[in-house]
Amino acid sequence: MSAAPARIFSSSSVEPLLLATSPAAAGNNSRQGRHSGDSVRRLSAAAAVANTQLLRNDFDLQEGLTDVQKILHQRQKNAREIMVTIDNLKRLCIDHYFEEEIESAMSTCMDLIHSDDLFDATLAFRLLREGGHDVSATDDVLRRFTDDSGEYKLPLSKDVRGLLSLHDMSHLDIGGEVLLYKAKEFSSKHLASAIRYLEPSLAEYVRQSLDHPYHLSLMQYKARHHLTYLESLPIRDIVEKLAVAEFQLNKLLHQQEIQEVNKWWMDLGLVQEIPVVRDQVLKWYMWSMTALQGRSFSRYRVEITKIIALVYVVDDIFDLVGTPEELSLFTEAVKVWNTAVADSLPSYMRSCYRALYTITNEIADMAAKEHGLNPVNHLRKAWAVLFDGFMVEAKWLATDQVPTAEDYLRNGVVTSGVPLTIVHIFMMLGCDQSTEALIDNIPSVISCPAKILRLWDDMGSAEDEAQEGFDGSYRDFYLMENLGCSPSDAEAHMHSLIAREWEELNRECLCTRTFSSNFTLVCLNTARMISVMYSYNKEQRLLVLEDYARMLIL
Repeated sequence: MSAAPARIFSSSSVEPLLLATSPAAAGNNSRQGRHSGDSVRRLSAAAAVANTQLLRNDFDLQEGLTDVQKILHQRQKNAREIMVTIDNLKRLCIDHYFEEEIESAMSTCMDLIHSDDLFDATLAFRLLREGGHDVSATDDVLRRFTDDSGEYKLPLSKDVRGLLSLHDMSHLDIGGEVLLYKAKEFSSKHLASAIRYLEPSLAEYVRQSLDHPYHLSLMQYKARHHLTYLESLPIRDIVEKLAVAEFQLNKLLHQQEIQEVNKWWMDLGLVQEIPVVRDQVLKWYMWSMTALQGRSFSRYRVEITKIIALVYVVDDIFDLVGTPEELSLFTEAVKVWNTAVADSLPSYMRSCYRALYTITNEIADMAAKEHGLNPVNHLRKAWAVLFDGFMVEAKWLATDQVPTAEDYLRNGVVTSGVPLTIVHIFMMLGCDQSTEALIDNIPSVISCPAKILRLWDDMGSAEDEAQEGFDGSYRDFYLMENLGCSPSDAEAHMHSLIAREWEELNRECLCTRTFSSNFTLVCLNTARMISVMYSYNKEQRLLVLEDYARMLIL
C-alpha cells in the first residue's frame, strides 16, 4: 500500500483534529503528513454488552439484539419483509450478530429470485450471491425483464426502488454476464434522470448510490448514509437503534486504537531521523480500519497499521533517499533478518530496519500464540519479495531502462505493498492455506486489489501530490507503447483494467471461494478503500476520505 499520496488532507482538514486528540502528538512540529477463524469470528453478545457503559444513551444493547432476533423470526412468513430486514442489517454492518438467522432465511431468497417484481428478484439475487450461493444473473433473474431484442423494458425506468436494487446487483458482475453490464447502464441512466423529481431524502440516497455503488464502496461509510435515509422515513425500527449503538462503540474503539498507533509512531522517531518520509498516521490507520472490521480485530488493526506505516517509509527511502549501493545493502539486510546486520547500514536506515524487524517478529509471536505456528520465516520472505520489487524499480530508474507497461504492472503488484500487508493479516487470522504458495504465486484475491491500487495510483495522484521521487507510471509506459493514444485514452484503458480486476475479484470472493470468508472480506474491503484514497478533486483534496474520517473516527 505504498507509492501513495504524500499529502492526504488540506491543512484546514481533519489531520489537525487527529493530532489534537492524541496526547502523544503534543508538540509535534513535523509536517502532516469480522471474522477470524472460529476463535474470533465475531464479538459475542456478552462482550458487546460489557461495553455498553461507553454509550452516551440509555439503549440496552442486549435487549436490542433480542428484539431484532424476534423481528427476524416474525418476518420469516413474509418473503419481502425478511429480505428487506436482512438487507438493512447488512447495509448497517450489524449482520454479524445474526448469521444463523440470516442463513436460515436464504431459502426465501431462492423463492423470490424468480419473481416478476424487479425489486424482489434483484434483491434476492444480490443476497444469494453475496452469501456464496450459485445463481445466474441471466438464467435466474434478468431475462424476464428484457424485451425480444435483449434490452430492458422501458416501463421499468419508472420503478425507482427496483432500479436502485438493479443498480446494486449490477456491480456483482463476475465477467461474461452481459445483462448485468446492461443493467448497470440502464439503471444508472434512469436513476440519474429521476433525481430531479424525487423528494429530497430519496434524491440524496439515489445520488449516493450512483456516486458510491454499494458493492464497490466502504461498508461503514455506506452504513451511515443508509442510516440517515432510514431515519428520514416515517416508520422507525429497532434495527436503527442497534446500528447507532454499534456505531458509537466502534467509533470510541477506533479513537483509542489510533491514539495507540500515533504514540508508537511518535516514539519511533523516524520522521525526525528521515525528514522526507511521509507522516500520515490517520491515513495508515484507515487502511487497516477498513480492511479489518469488527471489535474482535482491534489488536490486529493496531499491528497492521504499523506494518503499513513501515511500507510507506521503505517506499520513501527507495524513492527519495537511498543510493543504489545503500538500497542494495538494505535489501540484503532484510534477507539476512538479524538485527546485528543493522550496524552495516547507513544510520538513517538502522531505525527503520530495527522497527521492521521488531514489529514483524511481534506479529509472528502473536500468530504463534493464537494459532500454534510461528510464521516469521514466511513474513520475512514477504518483506524480501517487497524489497526485491523496489530494487527492480530502482534499477530501472538508475539505468534509464523503460519497462513494458505489462512488466511495470506485474512488478507494481508487489511494490503496492498489498501482498505484504495481506500476508501479515493472513497469518494473524490463522488461515489454513499454504502461506508459501501465497507469497511465491500471488493469488487473484490478493493480486486484484494490488493491481487496482497500482492503476488508481498511477492515474495522476502521485503527480498531483508533488512527490519528489519518480519511478514511472503505468499510464506513461502505456502511452510510450501506444503512440496514437491520448492521456484520456490511456486512463479509459486503465479504468477498463480496473473493471476487469473487479470481475476477477468478485469471482474469487463470491463464487470460487478458495479462501475463508473472513480473509476474502479483508481483500474486498481493501479494494473498496482504494478509490477513496486516490480520488482527488481539483483542489487535490480527498473529500470522501475526509468525510469518512470525520464520520467514523473524529
